[in-house]
Amino acid sequence: MTTETPVSTAPGDLFVTTHWTVVLAAGRRHTPQADRALEELCRTYWYPLYAYVRRRGHSREDAEDLTQAFFARFLAKNYLEGLSAERGRFRAFLLAALKHFLANEWDRARAQKRGGGAPHLSLDWQTADTQFQLAAAHELSPDRAFDREWALALLAKVLERLRAECEIEGRARQFAELRPFLTTDVPEMSHAEVARRLGLDETAVRVAVHRLRKRYRQLLRQEIAQTLSDTAMVDEELRALFGAFRE
Repeated sequence: MTTETPVSTAPGDLFVTTHWTVVLAAGRRHTPQADRALEELCRTYWYPLYAYVRRRGHSREDAEDLTQAFFARFLAKNYLEGLSAERGRFRAFLLAALKHFLANEWDRARAQKRGGGAPHLSLDWQTADTQFQLAAAHELSPDRAFDREWALALLAKVLERLRAECEIEGRARQFAELRPFLTTDVPEMSHAEVARRLGLDETAVRVAVHRLRKRYRQLLRQEIAQTLSDTAMVDEELRALFGAFRE
């Protein structure tokens, strides 16, 4: 995993370096920094593309081949060419690039399985199919499914970053016990029950939950900012992503 670029989303920060701004700054040229930033983004958000292809009616095998072929082509060629309208948001850009790929390179992608000898990402297809089957109950359009899975991938990345931080600080068990307070409105256990499990008083647990939620929100904004060319769009992107959970 690449080192995260510090991101500030405070008002008035006009020049903030994010993964997507690094890629855009490189334009049509391949540079080590831009290629690393792009690959990091793709590793985080590849599954929403697979889910989009499946929702378009493709079989598991064809979706795997098409997704891998897309990334092989996407990471190897001039990936910014002809898609300037979506450059502000990596999410919109990536989906537009995939739609262009599916419309123009279906036959070639099937003939050249998984990108041939081109660079490719190592992706967990078994987990992807299981995840898709679990989400299949939601009757969503391919575009809505893409946005929903993007939001879920984002939240998973944020939770993993928060877990890693807590582990480094020696609070791995505390994170495991408090995590339900981040992901559900009504956790199965109360603050008092968690306090007993951790050997703390209830007030201490409530303070820890408050701090964890605050850090969670900070990391969430940072991760969203990594996919934008202008961090002033974080709130707008946040609303758009979580709108995908509304039926």
